[in-house]
Amino acid sequence: MHAFAIILPNLELDAVGIGWLLFFAVFLVRKKLPRVPDLARNQFSVLGLFLQIVGYLVVRLGLRQSGTWFLPLGIIGEISSAIVAFGIMAASIYLSYAAVQILGKQWSLAARLVQGHELVTGGPYGLVRHPIYTSMFGMLISTAIAISQWQELLIGAVIFLLGTALRIRAEEQLLIDAFGDEYREYARTVPALIPDWPPSH
Repeated sequence: MHAFAIILPNLELDAVGIGWLLFFAVFLVRKKLPRVPDLARNQFSVLGLFLQIVGYLVVRLGLRQSGTWFLPLGIIGEISSAIVAFGIMAASIYLSYAAVQILGKQWSLAARLVQGHELVTGGPYGLVRHPIYTSMFGMLISTAIAISQWQELLIGAVIFLLGTALRIRAEEQLLIDAFGDEYREYARTVPALIPDWPPSH
């Protein structure tokens, strides 16, 4: 049991690395589409991205020592939490993949509207208005559970969610300017980040 307590954190660290590679692959290996001119852009969202990255760094720098656990529940608790962590990670990777596929040419790091921009409300956008941010938050949580400590998760999540709120505000202002009441009605019925359960529509 002692040897397993030493090996398990290394396995979790490797699995987290593979999970992050798959998450980045969703964005890097996507189908290349013709570049479309911008109609509007909000650079304020870049500050939000910076804070999201800081949140990830807090979790990563909180890497726990071998033989210690995310929660003080021993080896059985650690195995259970690892299963939960990698379930969240797998769901997050899939959610980001589905969102990027349906967005197509409209996806970008910075908040922007492109020529011919459409209001996307189907697929994962029927669950939450910002599924990529939901998936990013899921990656933060799963990474913390697998390799970090609950204190770092708490601090990292606060910073991450602050950055996410800034990005959401920047993006939604552009969408309200472009789509008006149509977007307001969509925002009224679909939550921003965390899906309703059971769904309200």
